[in-house]
Amino acid sequence: MNTAQAKRVLETALICAPQPLQLRELRALFDDAVGADTVAQILRDLQLDWAQNGVELVQVATGWRFQSRPEMREFLDRLHPEKPPRYTRATLETLAIIAYRQPVTRGDMEDIRGVTINSAIIKQLEDRNWIEVIGHREAPGRPALFATTRHFLDDLGLRSLEQLPLLDKEAVAADMFDALVPVSEASDGATGDALPAVASAEPLPDAKAEDETAVARLVNPTPTSTSNPTAAGPLPTDATPMVETDNE
Repeated sequence: MNTAQAKRVLETALICAPQPLQLRELRALFDDAVGADTVAQILRDLQLDWAQNGVELVQVATGWRFQSRPEMREFLDRLHPEKPPRYTRATLETLAIIAYRQPVTRGDMEDIRGVTINSAIIKQLEDRNWIEVIGHREAPGRPALFATTRHFLDDLGLRSLEQLPLLDKEAVAADMFDALVPVSEASDGATGDALPAVASAEPLPDAKAEDETAVARLVNPTPTSTSNPTAAGPLPTDATPMVETDNE
């Protein structure tokens, strides 16, 4: 099989696939007769071939896929005018904390936000397949450690956590998730689901003071944790989770 034929096969498979395809899956199309380097080069060639079209070939966390370009969203939304799910600011703040400080316990999240986190928020993010439990901290009660999933990265159109936008050190905790908005908008036309808009919510008492304290802890972590705001380093192992209450 020559390169032109292989490109045609790969293009067809990627267009028809309901989910992103990994390199090993693409090689299986040829019974591994085509090397990984050759397949990778063909994928790059396909990206160039589609560079001027309304659809682009991208690599996300779980593989390669075709998706519509962001500028096509305005027109495609007319085919499906229903609005996407809306989430409260508290939900998106919690997701942002997990994304930037993972792995974290619920107690860690509550320490950063300055308020207790409703169990429904965690369940909502788990049901959306954006977060998951990846282990337990060796501390009293062995609290669960939460991290984002590869599906979360797919929905943002990212390959890895290192592609998350840098946090503005002057931003307050209430605006932490806003750093993700440009990336989420860029993936709204993707095969995967894009992140929804923020739903309005009543401000918490003394929200400004709580936010300033939270962001100070976020961007100036203790010496035992990572100082890189985009890294997925662990928080101090001696962090004690707060008692779980559902009053938010």
